[in-house]
Amino acid sequence: MDVLFVTSECYPLVKTGGLADVTGALPLALAAIDVDARVLLPAYPGVREQLASSTTTARIDDLFGGSAALVEGTTAAGLKVLLIDAPHLYDRAGGPYNTADGQDWPDNHLRFAALSWVAAEIGSGRLGRWRPDVVHLHDWHAALAAAYLHFDESKPSRSSRPATLLTIHNLAFQGVFPETSLDALRLPTEALTKDGMAYWGSLSFLKAGVRWCDAVSTVSPTYAREIVTPEDGMGFDEALNERADPLIGIVNGIDLDVWNPETDPHIAVNYSVETTSLKARNKAALQGELGLDTDPRAPLFCVVSRLTQQKGVDLLLTALPRLLARGGQLAVLGTGDRKLEKALQRAVKKQTGFVAAVLGYDEALSHRMQAGADAIIVPSRFEPCGLTQLYGLRYGTLPVVAKVGGLADTVTDIDTVTDGEGATGFQFTPVDSDQLATAIDRACDIYETPTIWQRMMHHAMTRDVGWDTAALAYRALYEQLVQARR
Repeated sequence: MDVLFVTSECYPLVKTGGLADVTGALPLALAAIDVDARVLLPAYPGVREQLASSTTTARIDDLFGGSAALVEGTTAAGLKVLLIDAPHLYDRAGGPYNTADGQDWPDNHLRFAALSWVAAEIGSGRLGRWRPDVVHLHDWHAALAAAYLHFDESKPSRSSRPATLLTIHNLAFQGVFPETSLDALRLPTEALTKDGMAYWGSLSFLKAGVRWCDAVSTVSPTYAREIVTPEDGMGFDEALNERADPLIGIVNGIDLDVWNPETDPHIAVNYSVETTSLKARNKAALQGELGLDTDPRAPLFCVVSRLTQQKGVDLLLTALPRLLARGGQLAVLGTGDRKLEKALQRAVKKQTGFVAAVLGYDEALSHRMQAGADAIIVPSRFEPCGLTQLYGLRYGTLPVVAKVGGLADTVTDIDTVTDGEGATGFQFTPVDSDQLATAIDRACDIYETPTIWQRMMHHAMTRDVGWDTAALAYRALYEQLVQARR
């Protein structure tokens, strides 16, 4: 089984969020069960240089305004990668999606149409020396490939095209552009209809994937149920419900080698489920690093997140007085909304020694936060899956989470089990600051009972959060899609 992953980011080559972690780890898990999965992504500055080996295998004369090349290579971990080397589209300072000052690149419709177009050419066997059975599209940046394959006149029969799967990692990002963009996208006018990619007076790359992919999946079962409702569908519930097949939810995993407290090179002291007492030394080291009072008795809560309304950071700021009143400490790592950043900075200034915030992205520090904190707070208003709570489980850092999406699927609340047996954290609903504060209170209560807290840490650290189960589910889905093409 050969599968092409199409994505805008992939760890460790380029990362802005959880999408990169998924597309960097899942192909390796699939390789272990005889799926040859290769990852196609843009050659942003510095990406090719990170490959252990690479070679140019194909040339493209005109890729939306300039020449380009297809580069094949592998990472040090053995991940097979295909890069689109198109300097006119990707070789620029800033991030994958934004300029250095945070504005969307004005030609993002062309940059990610190019990614999708190359994916369709590879899927059709016209580019490169390898052809996949399945083209697996990740989020809106890759979704237009479904349109290119659907309107491919050289492959008139359905059986002559590869099977396609769209995975929605976050429905909030829909790839919406003016209708006038269609001409530049190399698609026929019939693509821009209500039954196509027309979307509320604009066009949507994501809707193209929803309309023309053979199957659509999300990254947790609860999120799959949520987004087909008007309340949580963000304008897509009608399109999703009009599909003949149901939405599929497969919970994400994490890379157990990268996220392993026994071997993690970023943390002060390695530890395991048998040596959880050593976690206290990581806590002291983190408190010292961040300027927090070195108090082993204070429950230390952490947040590793984009600082946005979606992530509920405003709710946390409102609940912060309750956390501090319980003798707790808060450490935050992330970047995002400037108002939320400034509010955190004010909290740090007002509560020096009790609140710390690092504004930015620091992969190594995120590991030290997981190892050093007692609990991780994830108060998201919606969360397709979430990965930081999975990292928390792996490191014995008990999650305090909103009962939404993948958070509901991956954390077992202590109040839902007898004597805390099997509990791994704390959930709250509805998603508001009062309920978050109550959940923090509950966590502080249990923290004051070390035997129960230790039991929950053991349950958390022994929970299966790897990719094996999800990889088997994806392989079964790929096989089903390929069989349906015959």
